[in-house]
Amino acid sequence: MQYKGENGFRHNQTEKLGVLVTNLGTPDAPTAPALRRYLGEFLADPRVVEVPRLLWWLILHGVILRIRPSRSAKAYSKVWEQQGSPLLTHTANQCEEIRKSLHAKYGQNIVVAFAMRYGNPSITSVLDELQSQGVRQLLVLPLYPQYSASTSASTFDALASDFAKRRWLPDFRFVSHYPDYPPYIEAMARHIEDYWSNNGRHEKLILSYHGVPLKYLTRGDPYHCECHKTSRLLAERLGLTKDQYMTTFQSRFGREEWLQPYTDKTLQSLPEQGVASIDVFCPGFSSDCLETIEEIDEENRDYFMAAGGKAFNYIPALNATPGHIEALVSLIEENLQGWTVPSNDPEILAARAERAKSLGSEV
Repeated sequence: MQYKGENGFRHNQTEKLGVLVTNLGTPDAPTAPALRRYLGEFLADPRVVEVPRLLWWLILHGVILRIRPSRSAKAYSKVWEQQGSPLLTHTANQCEEIRKSLHAKYGQNIVVAFAMRYGNPSITSVLDELQSQGVRQLLVLPLYPQYSASTSASTFDALASDFAKRRWLPDFRFVSHYPDYPPYIEAMARHIEDYWSNNGRHEKLILSYHGVPLKYLTRGDPYHCECHKTSRLLAERLGLTKDQYMTTFQSRFGREEWLQPYTDKTLQSLPEQGVASIDVFCPGFSSDCLETIEEIDEENRDYFMAAGGKAFNYIPALNATPGHIEALVSLIEENLQGWTVPSNDPEILAARAERAKSLGSEV
């Protein structure tokens, strides 16, 4: 096997510490061909769909990728912005704000970048760029507060697969989850309180998380428990009683049973239970995206109102709000402990190059 080396390496090259923020991904455009490429990559991941590979390949390529891309393209076209998909825009903004904060504290020799697990910018392309900049210590932060094999572990798989092809590996740390991280809980609580202060508060707060098949829970995935832990801590911080909030799960796909209660079924049933007004927040989504904007604030709003609801407010995701950035920077700093941002003293770099040259190196 030919391992990937580093082109243009020099012994006096500056060394840097890297932070890579990752998110799920997005198609390149709200079109059927772009969705076919994106969904083909996403749904082919065995971490996402745990079905025997041959059977799933036939279903995916024989049915799903023939039908779903055009439907998904219509949904994406509703939320697409001038700069691109909301998820891409918000993740880029988060990365930029994290970069500003870390540069202000530690200088320019800490590199902050972002990549998508599926789609662009790809993890491999960004790792290439980080390596070319001299990153020798790398912290990876997937923006999934609650761990699931289908998200956090899938990101680790992509990194491991890439590293297996490289000749020179960085020192490596990976943040697998942060469902109970106090600054994250506080950032959400303040965000919700600010929203209530400006828009009023309704009868019940619905905390909606992305769903996964129930079998993942029975096979040992901790996602369900971590979602409920986040909800409990957030509700305690907000001073809510048990009847003032609910945890639900959205975005199910296929015919098998997923985590319940389902968000859409819950919103359809609440009015007949006497709940006429609700607020909805999605603690597991670090950025607003198709699942929050179109699925929650449009589709599920319609379900609730059609069932007799009187008032529905969607509380936006944390996105690049100051409180969220502060929480993420704090999380990054805690996980960087023990590593030192390289100083790259010119005299030290020159001496290193001279030593290498004396031993026969040409660069």
